[in-house]
Amino acid sequence: MNVKRQRPDGERAGGRGPRTPKAEQSEATRAALLETARRLFAERGYAAVGTEEIVRATGVTRGALYHHFAGKEALFQAVYEEVEQQLVQQIATTVLSSAGEDPLAALRVGAEAFLDACEDPAVQRIALVDAPSVLGWERWREIGLRYALGLVQGTIQAAIDAGRIEPQPIDPLAHLLLGAIDEGAMLIARADDGAATRAQVGQALGRFLDALAAS
Repeated sequence: MNVKRQRPDGERAGGRGPRTPKAEQSEATRAALLETARRLFAERGYAAVGTEEIVRATGVTRGALYHHFAGKEALFQAVYEEVEQQLVQQIATTVLSSAGEDPLAALRVGAEAFLDACEDPAVQRIALVDAPSVLGWERWREIGLRYALGLVQGTIQAAIDAGRIEPQPIDPLAHLLLGAIDEGAMLIARADDGAATRAQVGQALGRFLDALAAS
């Protein structure tokens, strides 16, 4: 029988011993900087927010910021990665709770959940407007793929295994699907027509996914 040893309170995984108060304070400072920066970047955008405002609003010194991040761009990248990670977790939860046993339906639910999330002004500003310009397209795309690609690949594989999608190479299809979703999200983020663009993108993406269904 494989019984896991219970770790004493405060002991870290991997046998590295308990965290010190200094380490816990450092983690708390980093989390506070991320929280403040995320709020300010979402409200006014990357270009309009300076590091001095961030440290003042967080209640820490500039030295504390530069202890954790190389500068404003590195802080923004950490914020963007946090947004992406939370989005993928949120989408995975939505898929698991509502897609049933049909992996192709799961792809549709996941895509719709992402498009819905992209109507959030904070997600729009950080992930879709500022991130590509601040980080550059290649790094923006690499970070997005790092969090989302595995989820999409796994769902496509499940759909093929279930006979819902014709057998085919998974990697190209996953990249094409993510590219379509990202482009749709960009359209939604830049639209000024209420929910019209969101509805049109959802319908077009639905037709794309319907075309994947095995006959």
